[in-house]
Amino acid sequence: MNRDWTPLPLAYLALAIAGLVGTWTFNALAIIQLRDYLGDLVTSGPAVSSITVDLLVVAVAGCVFIVVEARRLGMRRAWLYIVLSGLTAFAFTFPLFLAMRQRRLTVLARIPGSAPMTG
Repeated sequence: MNRDWTPLPLAYLALAIAGLVGTWTFNALAIIQLRDYLGDLVTSGPAVSSITVDLLVVAVAGCVFIVVEARRLGMRRAWLYIVLSGLTAFAFTFPLFLAMRQRRLTVLARIPGSAPMTG
């Protein structure tokens, strides 16, 4: 195993896989049942609408964090995590980004004088 894969990025990677499998299981059910996906999100009652808004705000904040943190650490192609979240799920791409971020921090910690910029 690569020494950049410490327990923390592996935990984030496990969460990313759980997020992908969990969300796509329900996405597949919605497709099979010919459900109005967006309609179900906003019209299935106040509780579902609350969760939808809650997760949307967290996803937007997470996207901002991805861009800012990737720039700070010199990570390339951070925009891919955001694009992939629209194709897969933010529950997959955000923990995946956190895993890659932690690996980057591990690499930077081994390089003398390469402490990440603080913002």
